[in-house]
Amino acid sequence: MRLLEVQDLRVSFSTDDGIVEAVRGVSFDLDRSHTLGIVGESGSGKSVCTQTIVGLTRGATVTGNAFFDGVDLLTAQPDELRGIRGKRIGMIFQDPLSSLHPLYRIGWQIREMIQAHDSSMTRQQARTRAAELLGLVGIPHPEERLDDYPHQFSGGMRQRVMIAMAMALNPDLLVADEPTTALDVTVQAQVLAVMTRLQREFGTAIVLITHDLGVVAEVADDVVVMHAGVVMEHAPRRETFYHHHNPYTEGLFDSLPAVGAGRRRLTPIAGTPPSVIDLPPGCSFAPRCPYAFDRCWVSEPPLARVFGDVHHWSACWLPADLVARTAIRDRLRAETAAAGETAEGAAS
Repeated sequence: MRLLEVQDLRVSFSTDDGIVEAVRGVSFDLDRSHTLGIVGESGSGKSVCTQTIVGLTRGATVTGNAFFDGVDLLTAQPDELRGIRGKRIGMIFQDPLSSLHPLYRIGWQIREMIQAHDSSMTRQQARTRAAELLGLVGIPHPEERLDDYPHQFSGGMRQRVMIAMAMALNPDLLVADEPTTALDVTVQAQVLAVMTRLQREFGTAIVLITHDLGVVAEVADDVVVMHAGVVMEHAPRRETFYHHHNPYTEGLFDSLPAVGAGRRRLTPIAGTPPSVIDLPPGCSFAPRCPYAFDRCWVSEPPLARVFGDVHHWSACWLPADLVARTAIRDRLRAETAAAGETAEGAAS
């Protein structure tokens, strides 16, 4: 049995403007000691998906299943869920300053969290454990820093504090929601190194939500690509980067800057993400897709195996055969390049 199995998860919210279908039939699973990267544009449903799993989307209409070590988190009683969340499932949120109470010392906040889940631990034992955790995530002079307030830490150090709190009870699963956003590259590397080291030491599974494909390339084992509340592609990291099938995944990679001999003009994804209140018929990416044809506008493609790989899934009507899919991609790129050269020639 997998540690986490999410099956056909659907999450919607009722608003004055209509029903927001934030997550529409998402499925994935995760083994112990593995990292799953979830990527996509803002508003694609990444955070809502994981927050729903741990019971943090109050007021939402939720269907589907989310089995954690055999327990369905979506139907668990509040007391049972509280016993799992924090103790067996740790959370790291995007903005650590809003997750830490500004009026309480860091040591008190970590100690409070530890004793809330382990009543047998004394106050001094919890404080000792808190200092140990701060040292583990690379904060110098941890004993002294326990008595500091959140505003006395830098952004990177506050994020390390959040990692320390999330890992305090050695959880089986760590959900990290854009933990490196707004951090400079040096601090980002340090935070990722801390998470990776803790995973090696404790065998923790990690769900990493990010829009940074560089971070995914460094730490993820498998990758889920989301768009407009659905999974567009799900594959091992290497397949996602070098043999992706879905045009949306291709668009994300084409939007990345290249260096060295591979430098080229950036090709951003045209248009804007669709409203999840008023989704277009057919494939949600069709209005922005350079490969779209008649079927794409009327029928939404299911997530299906591609390239003959049992671990590679894509929601697209393009051929599932690697040779045929590559031929279409190469032809379209050649036509685009030729059109660009013609336009430059006319301009000169």
